[in-house]
Amino acid sequence: MEGRDVEIPQYFLCPISLQIMKDPVTTVTGITYERESIEKWLSRSSGRGGGAAACPVTNQPLPRASGLTPNHTLRRLIQAWCVGNAASGVDRIPTPKPPLDKARVLKLLNELAAERLMFEATKKLEELAEESERNRACMVEAGAANAMVGVILKCFKQSNTTCLDESLRILNSIWSPTTELKNLVKENHDFIDSLAWVLHVQTGYPGIESKTHALAIMKKVMEIANVSLLERMKLDLIESLVKILRHPRMSQQGIKSALLVLIDACPWGRNRSKMVEAGVVFELVEVELGKPEKRVSELAFNLLAQLCSCADGRAQLLRHAGGVAMVAKRTLRVSPAVDDKAVQVLALVSKFSATGEVVSELLRVGAVSKLCMVLQADCPAYLKSRARAVLRMHSNVWNNSPCIQVYLLTRFAR
Repeated sequence: MEGRDVEIPQYFLCPISLQIMKDPVTTVTGITYERESIEKWLSRSSGRGGGAAACPVTNQPLPRASGLTPNHTLRRLIQAWCVGNAASGVDRIPTPKPPLDKARVLKLLNELAAERLMFEATKKLEELAEESERNRACMVEAGAANAMVGVILKCFKQSNTTCLDESLRILNSIWSPTTELKNLVKENHDFIDSLAWVLHVQTGYPGIESKTHALAIMKKVMEIANVSLLERMKLDLIESLVKILRHPRMSQQGIKSALLVLIDACPWGRNRSKMVEAGVVFELVEVELGKPEKRVSELAFNLLAQLCSCADGRAQLLRHAGGVAMVAKRTLRVSPAVDDKAVQVLALVSKFSATGEVVSELLRVGAVSKLCMVLQADCPAYLKSRARAVLRMHSNVWNNSPCIQVYLLTRFAR
């Protein structure tokens, strides 16, 4: 902690973070920065169009490959100043660790092949990954992500969870879709099976974190997967994802990842019917009855609308005692994205599953009232048109309802 009444020399402060530098490094432009701050600057800037970054102070070109030179003299001055002002509450700055190099990472990756060294090597890699963005970039360059895929597959095939938590955590933190990693996982059914196995493994409360990492990794794999991988999702994997949706200790982030995996796979092959068979529609209703955060609701309604495009999906929604009521209740309460999908679901049910009982239920649980409210609310024109079409569809049944009078006022343009 910096002393409150001590004036800090200006050249001790990083021009980016404006904090005392712990590991000062000098760029080719002659300006000294805190290593972590300038590396983050370079990382963000290099991602914008692939050109060279600009020095934050001089605005001169600053290529990422130009290197950063440790400013040992300035660091020693800062450390001496901190020691001299310790009585005023200034903490001493320790000597920074030397930057991680590729050779050290490769040595640890080689140790993964030996059973007796595997656990210790994985723990060291985990510590390095948690330490800094610089370390994670170095690990990606050395091929650590590919190695972690191998460790996870080995744990799966041997039903051994010894290094599983660490490997999942490392892979999730250093994931970078390099060409090599894409080629390794984009159609690797065994790897998807290994992640599904993680969702099945019962390892007590710490297992929740492993499942969360596995879901995040699975979502990333789906983003780069080949069609052959997407269209052959196994029923047991879908059932595992359903269990995640109902898991009482699962984080909202974990639920979002599970929903994103299901959304990515939904349009392919027989996945939609498998999801209905696994009870996904029922669980989506249960998730929404718990009033989750907005993003979870948007994803849940996105998936629900896709599943209700098939007869079995609509039938499952209608079998849930609170299915239609939930859709009506969440309309106009969460976000425009939810309104869009909720009206789509009500339109699908009204058009393709409209038995006398269903039409009466739509009125009884407030779905008709909500559709009338959509006509009066500040909603896009296409959404009003869709709501109006549903109301016209069964107006002969609903015309005695007080809420339908609002609809009649808006039926024709004035």
